[in-house]
Amino acid sequence: MGSQESMRVPPWLESLLSTSFFAVCRIHGDAARSECNMYCLDCNADAFCFYCRSSRHKDHRVIQIRRSSYHDVVRVSEIQKVLDISGVQTYVINSARVLFLNERPQPKSGKGVSHLCEICSRSLLDPFRFCSLGCKLVAIKRNGDASFSIESGGEGISRRVEREEEELREGNQQDIYPSTPSPPANPRRRKGIPHRAPLGT
Repeated sequence: MGSQESMRVPPWLESLLSTSFFAVCRIHGDAARSECNMYCLDCNADAFCFYCRSSRHKDHRVIQIRRSSYHDVVRVSEIQKVLDISGVQTYVINSARVLFLNERPQPKSGKGVSHLCEICSRSLLDPFRFCSLGCKLVAIKRNGDASFSIESGGEGISRRVEREEEELREGNQQDIYPSTPSPPANPRRRKGIPHRAPLGT
């Protein structure tokens, strides 16, 4: 990795993307929260569990990895503090905005798909460049036309992500809620409830 590339890619990222998560912790295997779904950006080593975090990574930068359809995801609110994630497709899962760590295999995109990942050609929901952090990393290594460095972003990363999310939210709402058609000019009146004539005595 060249010096320019090193500036654009944090030293822990490739290790994070190649780490296996969700194995049972060898030390705390009998405990309730023993899944290894944590990663320390300072130690840059293997995944660990909730209890290992308390004992060995107390004051370190730690992110939690989650699962969606058997694939590893990370919450945007956690990863955007340490990475420029611009250009990577995000999703809302269980009321939290997340992104995928690595590309996911899929059949070839059908006709009419307007947004594709520049690296793996996966269909995207929105006008992003990449389907995952892994694909953005490949683009940086190939072309050097993107960066993970927060400092290189100019505008604050959290503000930029908020703005992108706002634009997407507005766009999605327009797609989901089309304008209500105006009522016809002369609507027919519904008949009232029929009343029986009173019976004679």
